[in-house]
Amino acid sequence: SIYRHYYDEPRYRPSVITAQRLAAGVVGRKSGEGFYRYADGKAQVPAEPPAPKVDEVPPVWVSTRAARRQELYQLLKDLGARIETGQSPSSNALTLVAPLGFDVTTVAVVERLDPARTVGIDLLIEDAATKRRVLATNPATRADMRDAAHALFTRDGKPVSVVRDSAGFVTQRVVATIVNIASDICQQRICSPQDLETAVTLGLGYPMGPLAMGNRWGPANVLEVLFNMQTVYGDPRYRPSPWLRRRGAIGLSLLQEES
Repeated sequence: SIYRHYYDEPRYRPSVITAQRLAAGVVGRKSGEGFYRYADGKAQVPAEPPAPKVDEVPPVWVSTRAARRQELYQLLKDLGARIETGQSPSSNALTLVAPLGFDVTTVAVVERLDPARTVGIDLLIEDAATKRRVLATNPATRADMRDAAHALFTRDGKPVSVVRDSAGFVTQRVVATIVNIASDICQQRICSPQDLETAVTLGLGYPMGPLAMGNRWGPANVLEVLFNMQTVYGDPRYRPSPWLRRRGAIGLSLLQEES
């Protein structure tokens, strides 16, 4: 495997879930079962569960450190939320945080927020470009606050997934890892940045290559996600590649080669 070939380099370590499924032969469409079951080659996706019904959504306060904070404010206005604008939330407010790489628990502790009323939302990617919103609770989040946030963010019909506390949510962790591995490939001079992009877009059919993906969402943002996930988990899997770290730090494109 690539992992063994690179002397167990943590960046290439497969996830436990993936390794278990490969060992069991549960490889997706080819075997008829993977993360989904397949019938006639089509994934059997469960029906979207209904959003919880709440009598009233409490006023919403947004962390001053939230990613895409102004965009989040506009989204809340469009959804008809009552927004608090004070320096700190009132005693009955739903508190929203939008961290990059950190989990909701860490943000609540660092910002001295009441964890019982704190819910996170993933905004690495702008909301208009997504088909689903992802919220995260922490171990202390009250059920009524979780349900209020869920109900609020489905008001315009976009589906919402609520996950348990996880540094990097889902999308941040996946995107940052892909960009980081691609950056490391370029750092090792296995291929040029442009050749890598061509191989991924033409060979794998991705709409954009991993380096272009990193540029789209911001090398500095991807770098922040990796640094913060490494802090939370202590896992060298998320150690940023020098290629990404240097270009993110000085504001260069990830496609930029050294002269």
